[in-house]
Amino acid sequence: MARKRRKGNSLQKMFPKRMQKKLVMLFMCIILAFILLIGRITFINASHGEKYSKVVLDQQQYDSRTIPFKRGDIMERGGMKLATSERVYNVILDARVLLAKKDSIEITKQALRDYFEIEVTEVERILNENPRGRYNIMLKGVSYNQAEEFKEYEASCKKEGTPIAGIWLEEDYVRRYPYGSLASDAIGFVVDGNLGNAGIESFYNTVLNGTDGREYGYFSEDATVERTVKEPVNGNHVVTTLDLEVHSIVERHLDAFNERYKNGVVTGPGVKNLAVLVMDPRTGGIVAMSSRPNFDLNNPRDLSNVHFDDAAVEAMNDEEYLQALNGMWKNFIVVDTYEAGSTIKPFTMATALETGVLQGDEYYYCGGSLHVGGYDIHCANKRAHGTLSLSGVMEQSCNVATMQIAAQIGIERFTRYQSIFGFGDFTGIDLPGDYETSALMYNAETMTTTDLATNSFGQGFNVNMLQLASGFASLINGGNYYEPHIVERIENADGHVLSSTQSVLIKKTISPAVSDKLKEYMYETVERGTGTHAQVEGYAVGGKTGTAEKLPRGEGRYLSSFIGYAPQDNPEVMIYVIIDEPNIENQSASALACELASDIMAEIFPSMQITRSE
Repeated sequence: MARKRRKGNSLQKMFPKRMQKKLVMLFMCIILAFILLIGRITFINASHGEKYSKVVLDQQQYDSRTIPFKRGDIMERGGMKLATSERVYNVILDARVLLAKKDSIEITKQALRDYFEIEVTEVERILNENPRGRYNIMLKGVSYNQAEEFKEYEASCKKEGTPIAGIWLEEDYVRRYPYGSLASDAIGFVVDGNLGNAGIESFYNTVLNGTDGREYGYFSEDATVERTVKEPVNGNHVVTTLDLEVHSIVERHLDAFNERYKNGVVTGPGVKNLAVLVMDPRTGGIVAMSSRPNFDLNNPRDLSNVHFDDAAVEAMNDEEYLQALNGMWKNFIVVDTYEAGSTIKPFTMATALETGVLQGDEYYYCGGSLHVGGYDIHCANKRAHGTLSLSGVMEQSCNVATMQIAAQIGIERFTRYQSIFGFGDFTGIDLPGDYETSALMYNAETMTTTDLATNSFGQGFNVNMLQLASGFASLINGGNYYEPHIVERIENADGHVLSSTQSVLIKKTISPAVSDKLKEYMYETVERGTGTHAQVEGYAVGGKTGTAEKLPRGEGRYLSSFIGYAPQDNPEVMIYVIIDEPNIENQSASALACELASDIMAEIFPSMQITRSE
């Protein structure tokens, strides 16, 4: 106990009461100083806070900003831009800054009206409703020239001592389509800044997009503004296999066809669906892809091309409006399926020749109909074709002979070769909407003898244009099935090639010998058979017509088509034309599709430097 008292006494000696009082007073002084400092800060903030915060925020507003990237261009194979991003500016009003500079309010209002046609009442509304708002978008998409004129005026006002306040021009880009509706199915468009919708814009969205940059502004120790800039990374360019001149020719003929076959229908088209696909059968590259109805890429929500006037659009509910838009935006060539009709006959004959069922010297008799599975199935020529060679079967497009050939092939081999030719499968096209359609096909277990008969001439199962065209290309190029594609290469913003699309050989479908025999038959079809209207002077053209009666049967609604190629010996180009429910009395006439194909081929062949016949 004695030791403890001695220890306590020693502590008291080290910190006497006098010293303790001083420490308490020092602590109280420090607390008082903090209170005074907080009070001073509160006073400064209340009396001059607006002034000081404005200085800081002004620096942030003009010196710390997002630098937008430029979305890459979409080009046709010759380098012409089909889609590009142009630099524009958004007019931004900082209401807080403008209201803080009373002397600048009137001249700023006048400048907005004179240079951007922004009414004074609109500016006053913003100032009244959102006086502390620092980011009010007054106008979007101001052109570079318009922005420069404003900047010059702004600089002159500042020099004269009456500066414009609270207005700044935010850099941005807007997507432009120089050729309007040309290739709208294939290109697609952009929504919400840089989000691709449909077509190449959607499928290659991440390739076309870049990364925003940023400019940072901050104060250094001597109160000067320092800048750090992170430059934007612009998007890559997409160079397509499309040919601008060929596409322009196709589009012009489609428009002329619709106009020609209106037949007095003022508001309606000349056809329900009208489509043309031009492909290079040696590579699978898409040269042109267009259908009607189409739409203006610069105004993709305008429904006038599908014949809805303003009153009809106004009467739509949200679901109906969206349905109408999606119907207009869809790519018929990739998405829609249909019964193809007699353009399937070359595939049936190819199957028979490739499997050895036929040798090429066979003859068949057509009596006008054939009894299969309890049904009398008629030929297109109900008066009968009589006896036909294999070439004659193709030339005259005889259903009866084709059904007899299919019966020889048998269900198992027939369905297997449908799959080999790509029917019911993905095509692999680099566009949205490609999907597997096996549910629309029979298989060996579900097909009956009647189904086999009708499938042989293109009835009873559905395909889309791209499936049939890709398979047909293999029939005429020696049996090589190439994956169809629409993009040739990717380039960076400086034009350096990052990647190229090589022709992808997916499989072999038939032998070169069978391919040559089929081309002989299809050449004769155009020379003296059902495809004579598809002839083009100076060129050796082969091909096949198709007429499919639509469901329900007996209503007189038809889809007619022609698929052809040139030159005969070594096809360099293939064209596929679909006319769905033409506005004429006899829709079953395939001559209409042949004539449209011939008109287009006569112009695109010289443009593409297709080899002429001797």
